[in-house]
Amino acid sequence: MSELIKKQVTEAKAHMDKAIDHCDGELNKIRAGKASPSMLDDIVVDYYGSPTPLNQVGSVNTPDARTIVVQPWEKSLLSAIEKAIMEANLGVNPQNDGVIIRINVPPLTEERRRDLVKKAKAEAETGKIAIRNIRKEANEKIRKLKVDGVSEDEMKTGEAEIQKLTDAYIIKVDHLSEAKEKDIMTV
Repeated sequence: MSELIKKQVTEAKAHMDKAIDHCDGELNKIRAGKASPSMLDDIVVDYYGSPTPLNQVGSVNTPDARTIVVQPWEKSLLSAIEKAIMEANLGVNPQNDGVIIRINVPPLTEERRRDLVKKAKAEAETGKIAIRNIRKEANEKIRKLKVDGVSEDEMKTGEAEIQKLTDAYIIKVDHLSEAKEKDIMTV
């Protein structure tokens, strides 16, 4: 396999790794009835007029499987954090006791679990589409290498390598999806 083809395969692999990481991150955002600090990752607090991620204005912990505790580094931020959590529309009610904010994560109903499984499957499908798009782009780049004197056989070998990568990464997405599904459906 020529160096040009190897470069395209390596590049495609790096892009697919990023797609897997992104898919895993999106799946982790789907809450499975258990409290997780990552549930609050996207929350931005108004910190003296500038939007700041929640984890930069306080500590976020889970003392047990159903509770998240947010302890701001400045007591004056309690109401701003509480407001940001309410506006995030996570389906939870923060309780401000004047020192910390406690969030009780309610157990999921069977119907809600099924909805979350559908959401997880949709997220996995998005990941698969991203990987297939990477395959398509890599194959197009390989075909364009004909101008640089790459033979038909080398191009076919490169496309076969890209297909092997694609298949392997699609399986990885399936595993991530199955694990999340199992996590969601476990009571």
